[in-house]
Amino acid sequence: MTVLKLFGIVFFCGLLSPSQEVLSGLSCAVSPRAMQNVLSDAIIRNGLIHQHLQGLVVPNIMGEGSQLNSPTSITDLHLIKVRVPRLSVVLLPGIGVQLTIGAKLQLRGNCLVGLLSEIIDILVEVNITANIKCTNFESGTFQVVTEDCLCILGAIKIKVLSGLLTLSVNELVLHQLTATLPALLCPVVDIVMNLVNIHLLSTLNAVIPVGTAGTIHYQLASIPYTSGKFLGLDLDGVVKQVGGSTIPHDSSPSALPPLMDRLLLLVMRQSFLNAVLSLLLQLPPQTFPCTPDVFSGASRLHEAVWTIAPAGCSACSGTSPLSIKLVLRGNPLILLEENKASVKLSVLIQLFSNHLDGSILNFLLLKADLALNVRVSIVGGRLVLQLALGSTSLSLESSDVGISNISTLKSHCSSLLVETFLPVINASVLATVSDGEPKESQAHSDGPEKLCSLCPPRSSSVVG
Repeated sequence: MTVLKLFGIVFFCGLLSPSQEVLSGLSCAVSPRAMQNVLSDAIIRNGLIHQHLQGLVVPNIMGEGSQLNSPTSITDLHLIKVRVPRLSVVLLPGIGVQLTIGAKLQLRGNCLVGLLSEIIDILVEVNITANIKCTNFESGTFQVVTEDCLCILGAIKIKVLSGLLTLSVNELVLHQLTATLPALLCPVVDIVMNLVNIHLLSTLNAVIPVGTAGTIHYQLASIPYTSGKFLGLDLDGVVKQVGGSTIPHDSSPSALPPLMDRLLLLVMRQSFLNAVLSLLLQLPPQTFPCTPDVFSGASRLHEAVWTIAPAGCSACSGTSPLSIKLVLRGNPLILLEENKASVKLSVLIQLFSNHLDGSILNFLLLKADLALNVRVSIVGGRLVLQLALGSTSLSLESSDVGISNISTLKSHCSSLLVETFLPVINASVLATVSDGEPKESQAHSDGPEKLCSLCPPRSSSVVG
């Protein structure tokens, strides 16, 4: 699913006053250039403005004539082509977004000057400027209002087949188009903006599946706000498990870091990421034989365990088959620091053997507290957290055979987790939060409140 354009919607959200609502896990700052990219795609490149201008019909232009000029009538004047459309966006703090569309309109009709009738072509430059506001916000939706629409005509070129064109016809056409085109073009802009609103709003209020574990429900949380440099947006990110239960996360206020020269800055609270990780890492226990075909260091682990077994342990022979069970313990915790992210989690490692009667002999039950280094990237429109082992702390939980000194097992258990556990973790930590190109991102800290800022560089097309 191509989500968002998730933040393409935000260009609409010019406000009457800055929002002071709390953040619910996610917020973003969108640059004017990013909004311009989104609008250019939706209105111009996708042909929306062409489509709704195509049926444009200009009222007949009539001139009574005089002693020096013949009567003139131009009828059936209609649009045949829109040339070189362009679009620009300016943020209006406390008001909204000012949208400007410039284009050349090619009109064609029938021209009768006196008794001479022929085809007339008119090429007119227009510049349409309108203020866009959003109103009536409720449950993640709003209405778009187009205000103060101004249509200014530029150069006009008129051509007839005979080439015989009087100054009076030029003046007549300029006067009539100046009077009639604004009333025709401004309603088109209003229609187009409302259609874009419907389309983009459907991409913002979205339910994103997270594998088979659950979903993330995104919804506009409040009316966004405009500053002179960016448009700010607050999103609700509700993390739900399969079955409908919600994983809670903190929604206390925090501030957006500077946008700098980026197109878009997406900020996710540490607590929101922890909720997502808790959803993603609902892993079933892994049980497998301690053999080289599963774990390359199986023989060395066997030897290390038998070496530390107490003397007189009849079950601790080197020939006893050994199995391994890995169980994730508790919820993971992501920690964000300046330009650094890590995940803390605990894993229970059980080394056991099965007796013929079905009973289990627990040689060792260990707890490994892991510190995992996180590399954050956006790939294929998905936020990807790639985890690598940073450090391991090993402690003994229990042993049925009386093993007490496990200091020699740390390196073997670290290798075991790297080979068998981390690939499962990395296959799971995939969360869809924004649409973008594969770009590096950064972890960011803002005072006491830690945030994860996904900062696509200027070349990114996140909102394109």
